[in-house]
Amino acid sequence: MKRLWCHRSPMWFLALAAILMPSIGWAQQYPSGLIRMVVPSPAGTPPDIMGRMFANELSDNEGWRVIVENKPGAIQTIGLAEVLKQPADGQTLASIALPAAAAPALLPNVSFKLHSDFIPVIRLATAYHILVVTPSVPAKSLSEFVTLLKQQPDKLTFSSGGFGTPAHLAGEMFKLQTGVRSTHVPYPQGLPRAIADLLNGTNQYQFITPLPVMQLIASGKLRAIAVTGPARLPMLKDVPTVGEAGFPNLIIQDWFGILAKTGTSPQIVATLNEAMNKALAKPRVRDAIAKMAAEPVGGTPAEFGKFLDSELAHWAKVVKESGIKM
Repeated sequence: MKRLWCHRSPMWFLALAAILMPSIGWAQQYPSGLIRMVVPSPAGTPPDIMGRMFANELSDNEGWRVIVENKPGAIQTIGLAEVLKQPADGQTLASIALPAAAAPALLPNVSFKLHSDFIPVIRLATAYHILVVTPSVPAKSLSEFVTLLKQQPDKLTFSSGGFGTPAHLAGEMFKLQTGVRSTHVPYPQGLPRAIADLLNGTNQYQFITPLPVMQLIASGKLRAIAVTGPARLPMLKDVPTVGEAGFPNLIIQDWFGILAKTGTSPQIVATLNEAMNKALAKPRVRDAIAKMAAEPVGGTPAEFGKFLDSELAHWAKVVKESGIKM
């Protein structure tokens, strides 16, 4: 038996090498050229900032050539469609956020399926919004604000950066969970105009990421009355969470992740996931994410895929129950 094993062992090693060669080859060959990070959101928005941050990290840490291209519009589906036009080789990636999970329900005629035409690579971070109101609104707490809205159905308006944006989706979920009635006013021309109309009282409230309004809150020009996360934000320690205010079902998270086109080699997906997890471990990256009032996540493609499935189901239910229409 010993002689037989010794005689066959070279063949066994050759067979094992043949099995391993594809993954070794992929690791050596990827990337074969320029990597395009397609951001299906406008420049300067959180998905864009996150995409550019990790594009820079991949360039610095791995020596890869990575460029960012903004392809905004149609609730992130224009950018996602652009990725699907490219080969499934990991050279073109999508940097997505929350609206991508709501898009299938909001745009049922879109030509692709997020869960079958794309492969999850990694969830980069999770972020939460704050509910801000104009000083003319007398409510000082979330419960007082809900009472006020119920006393004045359809009288108050909330703004967002456009249809299907996180602020819009959060506002619709707020109405659904509390039973209040108010009107959505989208601002596709951009967040600065939406904030300006909050300040002048054209609209009365908005769900928004903290950074653009921190100084306005500090100066008393806007009032923050709740955080949509499970814990208070370090930068707004005096603002209670929706759970503390008595509305635990109002926890709403924005998030950021990377997708590749279905058909991309598992070895390439694993290589990308490893590189991005490495970047997430760096203190400078974690500090930058914290300054965006977000939390780093990381993990495996499978974990992001499971999360994405839950988000698709959640927002499909919200869209259906709230009756949102294009």
